[in-house]
Amino acid sequence: MKLRNGATPRPSAGLTAALVFTLALVWACLAPLPADAAPTLAQVQAQVRSLQEDAAAAAEQAQQAQVEFNKLNKQLASVQQQAAQQTDNLTSLKKTLGAIAADQYKSGGMSQSMELLFSSDPTLYLSAAGSLETITKKKSLQLRKYTLAKQRLTATSLTVNDKISLAAAAKARYVKQLASANAKLVQAQAILDKLSKAERERLAALVNGQEDADQKASAALAAKANLGSGRGATALRFSIKQIGDRYVFGAAGPTWWDCSGLTMRAFGAAGVSLPHSAAAQMGYGKKVSFASLKPGDLVFFNHGGRSYVSHVGIYLGGGRMVHAPRPGARVKVTEFGTSFGSLRFAGARRI
Repeated sequence: MKLRNGATPRPSAGLTAALVFTLALVWACLAPLPADAAPTLAQVQAQVRSLQEDAAAAAEQAQQAQVEFNKLNKQLASVQQQAAQQTDNLTSLKKTLGAIAADQYKSGGMSQSMELLFSSDPTLYLSAAGSLETITKKKSLQLRKYTLAKQRLTATSLTVNDKISLAAAAKARYVKQLASANAKLVQAQAILDKLSKAERERLAALVNGQEDADQKASAALAAKANLGSGRGATALRFSIKQIGDRYVFGAAGPTWWDCSGLTMRAFGAAGVSLPHSAAAQMGYGKKVSFASLKPGDLVFFNHGGRSYVSHVGIYLGGGRMVHAPRPGARVKVTEFGTSFGSLRFAGARRI
């Protein structure tokens, strides 16, 4: 194999096997193929990995929609309870108004007042007139309460309908994004299905070998890291124990994880309750710049230059993080900068 300038690559003796594979993978992806040439295993792996990363990003959007749906459902339950209480209050006020009206009718209403006006007994008139005035004032007060209660119930009913619509929209987003994630994995499988059995076995051995090497290197890096103290250190220790566990959509342990499921449980071990969504987790803690990162900070990324947050890990130090990368991969330590692969650094938070 020759480089584009015609020179033959000569890796130095100190070049690691992982770096050699990476260079080969990059070259395989860049080098043009004849129109009728079948893709190499390295090219197939690159295509599959890209689809897996797309699937992970879509799955995180689904997790965000799920968090929104759960939040809206709680709000909906609250306003529905409020509406029920207001309905009971309105019914009670209505009964009170009915009772007052019945009493006034029985007492003869204003016609009785006119009869008493011409009565020869002024004391009787004043006593009865006072009773009628009291009834009228009571009815007026209850009527105002009834009107206000009815207005409140109408407003609450509108809120209930609004929350129902928002919850339905969030649920629809969840279903859509999860379908998108699964579709990406179906595409990846379709690519693999085009390989022969022997090629699939070779590729699986290549991927497993790579993951085994990453797991061993990750454990070594974590063992040498200075984790510090505090909540972030506790979360780091938890995530390090999960190195080697596999990535699964929507999983939050104990042996399978997605990126936000891992960080949620890690900080849960430190007594901090986080939602199961990278985008939602970015709203917690204190904002930290890339240059000020410390072990235990949450680091966030977006995928393919998009605006939404689709990945999260826990900073280990030395430009590395512990994270659950994507389908087909295991929890590991990965070096990163303001960008790596298809991911771009989107911010960091100190919990």
